[in-house]
Amino acid sequence: MSDVPLPRNEVPLHRLYNHYSELPGSVLVLYTAALCILGMSYLFAMLYLFHTYSGRDGNVMTLTYDDLVIAYAGSGKGSRIESALRGPMSSMLPKEEASAIVSWAQKGADRPTYETFIRPAIEKRCMTCHDGSNPHLANLDGYDNIKKVTEQDTGADVFTLVRVSHIHLFGITFVFFVMGTVFGHAYVRPVWIKYLVMGLPFVCLAIDVSSWYMVKIYHPFAWVTMSAGALMGLCFATMWFTSMYQMWIGRTPKMVSERAADDNRVIG
Repeated sequence: MSDVPLPRNEVPLHRLYNHYSELPGSVLVLYTAALCILGMSYLFAMLYLFHTYSGRDGNVMTLTYDDLVIAYAGSGKGSRIESALRGPMSSMLPKEEASAIVSWAQKGADRPTYETFIRPAIEKRCMTCHDGSNPHLANLDGYDNIKKVTEQDTGADVFTLVRVSHIHLFGITFVFFVMGTVFGHAYVRPVWIKYLVMGLPFVCLAIDVSSWYMVKIYHPFAWVTMSAGALMGLCFATMWFTSMYQMWIGRTPKMVSERAADDNRVIG
């Protein structure tokens, strides 16, 4: 390396650090393909998240604090089937049929009305998915099963949260491990920002998942859930755009070029 003093806040390049410009073209193609697929996956995940949670408070156009409180802690006044029909399942039934089922649930969910009207509607509209074959979906086959979802809505039960928690913890950890591996080749100064962007998603993930359970105890933890999710998304976007820009558009940083010249490296 040159003996020229480093600018203030500059950190010398680690001997094992390689900028994108120092990687083979095959690795850049692999990284780019991975980033494109992960970017699409994250976008669809956000759309699915919005579809799943928005509308529980009656406004289907936005995802709000109240939507998350109802999802995790329940509405405190309606039933599970009412929350579903007014939220994520609102488009699955004609409005008049959905209103009739909600009204039936609110009046006590009597068996005679179930046999004459509710059962035919459920069998026609819902049994394709809710026949009991999928343990992750409510079983609506028969009066005894549907009676359970007409009880007061208390939100997602603990075992459902445990199931979703382990899926998120395993899956999202690998997503940000891949993102961090690619972003690790980026040239970012001051370097502490790079460390923060790489490490913060894992902290946010742990806080996000933990807050689901806390919302059931103290509703304002829904703000923690929203904030942690937003920070994860911001870090994902920062790593994605920075990596793509430096791989294909940005110039090779001066320090990398000087090191390559001193070490007689070939850049490209």
